[in-house]
Amino acid sequence: MTNRFDLRYKPIYICYQSDSAIPMESANLWDSSINEQMMEATISAGKHEATECSRMILPVKDALEVLNGRWKLPIIISLTFGNKRFKQMAHEIQGITDKSLSKELKDLESNQLIKRTVYDTFPPAVEYSITEHGKSLQKVIIELRTWGLEHRKVILGK
Repeated sequence: MTNRFDLRYKPIYICYQSDSAIPMESANLWDSSINEQMMEATISAGKHEATECSRMILPVKDALEVLNGRWKLPIIISLTFGNKRFKQMAHEIQGITDKSLSKELKDLESNQLIKRTVYDTFPPAVEYSITEHGKSLQKVIIELRTWGLEHRKVILGK
């Protein structure tokens, strides 16, 4: 199965304004070590070109495309607690149907977020595990959880 889009992009650069606290330089948005202060300076400066905005939106859209849907993140979260067989996940993730779980597992496997291992037994045993690439979502999931808890407080007033 192939991905819906190609994740191999050319590096994207954003130039920062000279009046900001950050020296004039370029930062590669694909570099995971990008300084958050530099991104905040770009966003808070308020002066940017449409192409800069598009360049920030594109990787976010790509991530949302890979993680879209109701079940992908719960499946990834389930697998962070250890390798699982299909029925184990179906029982852990309340409300998911076998058909949906099967489709989502195939999508996650095609995006190299999980690994499917078939054991040579009778009947064949299949186990799913999270890949290193999938583990890279840990910080995102923790931040989403934190934001979700804060959002509940704001909306529910608790």
